[in-house]
Amino acid sequence: MTIHAVLETTVSGDLDADSAVERLYLAHWDRLVRLSVLLVRDRGQAEEVVQDAFIELHRRWARLDDPDRALAYLRQSVVNRSRSALRHRGVVQRHLARQHGVEPAPPADEPVLADSRRRAVLDALQHLPRRQREVLALRYYLDLSEAEIAETLGISKGSVKSHASRGAAALRPLLESRDLREGER
Repeated sequence: MTIHAVLETTVSGDLDADSAVERLYLAHWDRLVRLSVLLVRDRGQAEEVVQDAFIELHRRWARLDDPDRALAYLRQSVVNRSRSALRHRGVVQRHLARQHGVEPAPPADEPVLADSRRRAVLDALQHLPRRQREVLALRYYLDLSEAEIAETLGISKGSVKSHASRGAAALRPLLESRDLREGER
């Protein structure tokens, strides 16, 4: 049995909140931060989002109907908190632009995203509708199944398929046009 399977099977109702959340943290922190980075494009903010999700899970542990679904709860919480962070960032940026006419600073994760192709994919993802972006991030960066994505986002498996298909189709021309521009240089 893999360590992942051991951790998932031992996060059950017979563990106290501290032990259960610690095990989830050790097993899933990196992947959840990576998910949030894909959505908010800022490593520091992504870590805060995930930290807040773990704190909230710990606070609500005794009220969980099914502790075995804690990882799904965490994923959903990270996606929702990332959405909120993006909305808040947009409000702040619009306010600052109106008040000071100043361009916002580049994201703090810019050095991490130095690889040109990865940055191109992340940029192209930003041009997709929110739901398509979320489905593609969950599918291709966390390798979640359609059922897990549907559960995380609170939508049907058919909607997951539709959003994934439309999102991938919309990404192709964005990335191809970028590749053509790179080839002309």
